[in-house]
Amino acid sequence: MNVNSLDSSAWIEIFHNGANAENFLPAISNLSQIVVSVIALYEVWRYTIQHADRARALAITDSMQQGDVVSIDPEMAIEAADLSVQRKIPMADSLIYITAQRSSATLWTQDEDFEGLPNVRYFPKIKA
Repeated sequence: MNVNSLDSSAWIEIFHNGANAENFLPAISNLSQIVVSVIALYEVWRYTIQHADRARALAITDSMQQGDVVSIDPEMAIEAADLSVQRKIPMADSLIYITAQRSSATLWTQDEDFEGLPNVRYFPKIKA
């Protein structure tokens, strides 16, 4: 079974019709096999209320929650902090990555912070 996870940038591309959206659609073809970090949920909500409205944010995050939403536990927080220090990855990104890794999921992204990490499908960001 292929389990996938998407970082915030991938979800935003899909739901806001970004230039890279088509690259990420295969990752969400089966929502029962999607792992969703609560951090991605937060970032997508925040982006959407800034660029659209609350109704759109609610619709998007409702869709995301059809996957397996994973909260952060203390061990994940410490593991993500270690990764953040070692790879100089921002807090949110390291938490999203550790969530995917703990779930044996492939992380789909266009965020270059993840490029070269194991179990990552990276697509360079397309400038609109």
